[in-house]
Amino acid sequence: MNDAHFHLVVNHLPIIFPLIGIIVLITGLIFKSDAVKRTAFMIFILGSLSAIIAMSTGEDAEVFLETINDISEKFIKNHEETAETFALMSYLLGGLSLVGLWSNFKQKSFSNTISITVMVFAIVVLYFAQKTGTSGGEIRHTEIRNENLNK
Repeated sequence: MNDAHFHLVVNHLPIIFPLIGIIVLITGLIFKSDAVKRTAFMIFILGSLSAIIAMSTGEDAEVFLETINDISEKFIKNHEETAETFALMSYLLGGLSLVGLWSNFKQKSFSNTISITVMVFAIVVLYFAQKTGTSGGEIRHTEIRNENLNK
């Protein structure tokens, strides 16, 4: 397994975890289940940790891709920039989820407000996840490229 392959293996996790976390958190809010909400917070935290791994493998993947003739540097650069923003947002979601987990365990009066805040922020994170995933796909998948970047 080369560096680019390893990056491809791990880079989908920070995109999938928030999606699953939102579904679980909505379920916890609907059924008023603290255990389900805590599970959602843990999923968001795992997503944040997986973003660290994806970011740490990205540089080596870039070095490997630069050895391939058909790869355009502008698509790699675009992906790198969107990934940095997405990673930052993922780290913030993980931090908010830690606060949510703590407030839920301690039965704080604001724990429901934190849960809703985390859910809304996770939806924002999904927007950046989509942008990052698409920009990564554009590196090798010409069929999904935005024509403005081709010029």
